[in-house]
Amino acid sequence: MTELQVRRVRFDFAGDDVPFVWHPTRPAFAMQCNLISFFAPGFEKFIVDATREAIPLIRDRAVVDEATAYLRQEAQHSAAHASHIRALARRWPGLRQTANEVTASFDRLTATNPLAWRLGYTAVVEATFTPYFKVFLDHEDKLFAPGDERVASLFLWHFVEEIEHRSSALRVYDAVHDSYPYRVKTIAGVIRHIDEILHIITSGFRTHVPEADGGDLAALIPDGLSPRALRAAQRAARDLAGPGQATYAGVPRRELLAMIVGLVRSQAPHHDPTFEDLPPFADHWFERFDAEPRSAARWYTVGVGGRGEP
Repeated sequence: MTELQVRRVRFDFAGDDVPFVWHPTRPAFAMQCNLISFFAPGFEKFIVDATREAIPLIRDRAVVDEATAYLRQEAQHSAAHASHIRALARRWPGLRQTANEVTASFDRLTATNPLAWRLGYTAVVEATFTPYFKVFLDHEDKLFAPGDERVASLFLWHFVEEIEHRSSALRVYDAVHDSYPYRVKTIAGVIRHIDEILHIITSGFRTHVPEADGGDLAALIPDGLSPRALRAAQRAARDLAGPGQATYAGVPRRELLAMIVGLVRSQAPHHDPTFEDLPPFADHWFERFDAEPRSAARWYTVGVGGRGEP
C-alpha cells in the first residue's frame, strides 16, 4: 500500500484582493511562484492523463497504488492553482488566455507524443523538484512568511507534497518503459517545451497585468531558456528587484551549489529520488497537517506557524 496521502485543501481565493506581487519584498520569488501557478494546471493535467493511461500497463500492484495516489495528489494541485489563477483573472481578465495557452500547449504534447515519451517528460521534470524546492523550504521564514498568507500556504502545501511523491513519476516510467537512454532523449524535448511555456507566461504577464500592478516584474522571469533570455532576467533582477530582493538573496552559496548538483544528479542513471536530502520543514508540515488540517490553507494563523516553535 502506498504511503502517499491525498489531502484536500481549500484555499480562500474567493475575493478579488489576491495580489499579483504577493510577496512585495521578494518580487523575483513572487514571480517565480506565479510562473509555477500558471505552469501547474496544464502540467498536472498532462501528468494525470499519462498516468491514467499507464496504470493498466503496470503489473506491480504497489506501483499501481502509488500511481493512483500520485495522480490524485496532482489533480488536487491542479485544482488549487486553477483557483489562484481565477482569483488573479478576476482583476486581470487577460490572464485567463495565458492559462489557456499553457494548457493547450500541454494538450498538444498529449495528442502528438507516445505514452513512453510523456512519462519520460514527467519523470525528467519531477526528478528536479526535490533539490529545487528544498532550497525554498529550507528558507521558508524568508521566502514565504512575509508574503500573502493564502498564496504562501498554497505553495508550501504543493512543494511539500512534491517532496512526498518525489519518486512516483520515475516509478511509473520504469514500470511501463524501463529505458534510461530513452528517458535521456526526452530531455531535449522537455527543454524546448519549457522554453515555449516560459515565453507564453512571461508575455502574458507583461501584456495583461499593468505595470502599476507589477506586470513589468515579469522581466524577472526568463522569457525562455536561451542565454540571452537568462541574461536579460539577471539584468532585470539588478534593475527592478533591488538589493536583498532577489530570489535567492540570503541563501548561502553552498546551498545553491548543492541545488545545482542535485539538479544534475537527478538525471543520472540509477538515481533514486527516495534517498534525496530532504528539507526538515516538510516533516514539520506533515505533522502539523495531521494535528490540524485547517492549518494547510492558513499556515501562519491557524495553529503554530513557522518552523515548529510554540
